[in-house]
Amino acid sequence: MSQHFEKISLPGVKNIIVVASGKGGVGKSTVSVNLAIALARNGVKVGLVDADIYGPSVPRMFGMEQVVPEVTVMGDKEVMFPVEKYGVKMISIGFFVGKSQSLIWRGPMAANAITQLCENTQWNDLDYLVIDFPPGTGDIQLSLVQKLALRGAIIVTTPQEIALNDARKAASMFSNPDLKVPILGVVENMSWFTPTQHPEERYFVFGEGGGQILASELGVSLLGQIPLVMEVGLAAEKGFSVFSQSNQQAVAVFEQIAEQVMTAVEA
Repeated sequence: MSQHFEKISLPGVKNIIVVASGKGGVGKSTVSVNLAIALARNGVKVGLVDADIYGPSVPRMFGMEQVVPEVTVMGDKEVMFPVEKYGVKMISIGFFVGKSQSLIWRGPMAANAITQLCENTQWNDLDYLVIDFPPGTGDIQLSLVQKLALRGAIIVTTPQEIALNDARKAASMFSNPDLKVPILGVVENMSWFTPTQHPEERYFVFGEGGGQILASELGVSLLGQIPLVMEVGLAAEKGFSVFSQSNQQAVAVFEQIAEQVMTAVEA
């Protein structure tokens, strides 16, 4: 017997897309952040929720760790105003806890906090709200999938077989008959390494072809293969976007991913 979940409404938000992965360390936040920026560069209104409650990295990736969003009380609830950079409105639990503070909330409390981040933020009108999921398939992910009317999910993986096994688990959560969230496609990160001095060379450090294998299994597109570019990692550390870098290879991939996501959502 299938279950029906009551959905919460986010007024003015047209399309909610989640970026998920089976395990940490595959660059899911890098994909979320640069996808959001790439969408905004296409002239659409974009929001970003950092739902990775135990390791929020969005404030750092935007170079906004010192920022505290405005919070006000309207009626009986606190309302948060997102901060904006590169045309992306964003909210993260990281804005409200110190850098060295670790959160030791249990699953349901954490899930509730993230639901409030989504629901109590004054988004106004958005074409796309990108949600950077925590890695894995725990309470937070399940709760958000049940409560939000999601347009689709993007699965991020690295090319090696062990990462694929975890990514399959993440994908199976969305295809659960009670949840039925369409998977928009797969993004393969760290696909190969190209030395700056030898742009024609490719070294497949983490194996080859895993993203395509997963996409074929799921019957979806491989949205893009992101090379292992030192500049991309350094940019994220320093709060710069990929689009401010000289490495056009990475820029082109994120532009391609954004274009395909928009096409998939419109379809």
